[in-house]
Amino acid sequence: MIHSGLLFCLLCLVYALPVYASDKLTIAAASDLRYALDDVIALFHQQQPAAEVRVIYGSSGKLSTQIRHGAPYDLFFSADIQFAEQLYAEGHALSQPQLYALGRIVLWSPRQNMAGIELAQLTELNFRRLAIAQPAHAPYGLRAKEALQAVGVWPAVEAKLVYGENIAQTAQMAQSGGADIAIIALALAKFPELANSSKRASHGYQLIPAELHQPLSQAYVITRHGANNNTAQQFTAFMTDKDVLAIMQAYGFELPVSARQGEQE
Repeated sequence: MIHSGLLFCLLCLVYALPVYASDKLTIAAASDLRYALDDVIALFHQQQPAAEVRVIYGSSGKLSTQIRHGAPYDLFFSADIQFAEQLYAEGHALSQPQLYALGRIVLWSPRQNMAGIELAQLTELNFRRLAIAQPAHAPYGLRAKEALQAVGVWPAVEAKLVYGENIAQTAQMAQSGGADIAIIALALAKFPELANSSKRASHGYQLIPAELHQPLSQAYVITRHGANNNTAQQFTAFMTDKDVLAIMQAYGFELPVSARQGEQE
């Protein structure tokens, strides 16, 4: 027979487990957030030092597929709200998609100054390879394709294209010499490691006009796996913190209207 004191201790331990488990948070995030989200998490840890936050970066399309197949992600930060909306509609997400940023794409090279170079001028440049993310599952790659088609150079450059699995890998391809030029996220081009890699100028990128492609409306959802995760709730609430909004803006993200209004209040 179990001693009553021992039984009480065991029951306390059992009921305490969910509390400790809720301190662990696994985030699936689009690769354009690789640096901005790392900074946000570092700030979050200052307020919640006991929280354990792990991030899996990848293309939004592939991450959403993994969630459908039961990947244990508590939060999903998508580079395209449509992936988040689909998960919610299918019952794989508990919360409605919340906009957290509007992304932008840039023409970037670590070897030559792309400032002032328009997409339409690509046919005039001497280059071997142009890297974009895979349009089939990476929103930034799809927007790059849309922009290239909009200015009429897609047929001319298609044979020179190389594809990254996600936007971070696309930037790495150009940085390592696998491509001469890349169309990447502004948030990556602003990261010091990439911003300082240009050998010829301190400004190695050119912002691509937003009207050339569909908006990169980025949103997050709490997944079904994260239903009882208190840290997931805390982290999503933290995304509206003014210091978090400042980090996002520093990396070139535009804030949705709701965030801009909250910042002014």
